[in-house]
Amino acid sequence: MPRIAIVAAMEREVAPLVRNWKISSIESSGRQYKVFEDGEVSLICAGIGAEAARRATEAIIQQTRASHILSAGFGGALDPSLRVGEIFEPRTVINSADGSRTDTGRGQGTLVSIGMVAGHEQKEKLRDAYSATVVDMEAAAVAQGAELRGATFGALKAISDEAGFAMPPMEKFVGADGSFASARFAFHVTVRPWLWRATIALARNSAKASQALCAAIEGYLRARAAEGIAQHS
Repeated sequence: MPRIAIVAAMEREVAPLVRNWKISSIESSGRQYKVFEDGEVSLICAGIGAEAARRATEAIIQQTRASHILSAGFGGALDPSLRVGEIFEPRTVINSADGSRTDTGRGQGTLVSIGMVAGHEQKEKLRDAYSATVVDMEAAAVAQGAELRGATFGALKAISDEAGFAMPPMEKFVGADGSFASARFAFHVTVRPWLWRATIALARNSAKASQALCAAIEGYLRARAAEGIAQHS
C-alpha cells in the first residue's frame, strides 16, 4: 500500500484509532508535531484552523513522502437531517476564503471550510451559499497542501454538532498555532452556568463522533489497501 498520511486537528478526535500506534515527533518551521505511525500509515496532529492544517500537511509529506493525504476530524452539520456520529465523505471540498474547489474522486456532497467555528445562523448561510452539507475549518487547507506536493486527497468527517446546535464560545481559546487552551476554556465555562448544558452536550457528542470517525478511518484504510493490492495483482 502506498504511504498514507492522515491530518487531524486534535488528538482527542482520533484517540481510539492511534491508541496502540507508535508515537514520535517531527519539527517543521520551528514547531514540534506529534506523529503516530502504523505500518505505511502516519497521522499528524495539526492543531485547529487552516494555517495549522496547511503547515502540518507540508510537514508530514516532507517527512513521510506520503502519496495520499486524508483530512480526518469533526465537522458541523449544515443539513438538518444529519445526526451526531454520522460519517460524511465529501466529493467536493470548497475553500470559502478563495472559492477554490477540490474533487476528491469519491464520496458525495460538498464540504465547505471556513475560518471560524460556525454557529447556527452561519450554518444556514453556508448551506444556502455553497449548497454544502458539512462545514469544517481544515479540509480545504489540507487539500491545497496535498495538491502542491503532488499527493492525492480525501476527507472523512464525523458530525460532532448538528445544524441547530448552539456552540459554546470556543474561538477565542484557539491559539495562533492552532492549539486549544483547554484549561482556560474550562475555567471560562465553570463560572458561566448558562454555558454548562451546551458544553456538556458538546463533550458527549465529541466522544460519540470520535468513536465513529476512528471506525470510518479503519474502513477507509482497509479499502485503500485492497485497492492497492488489486492494482498490483
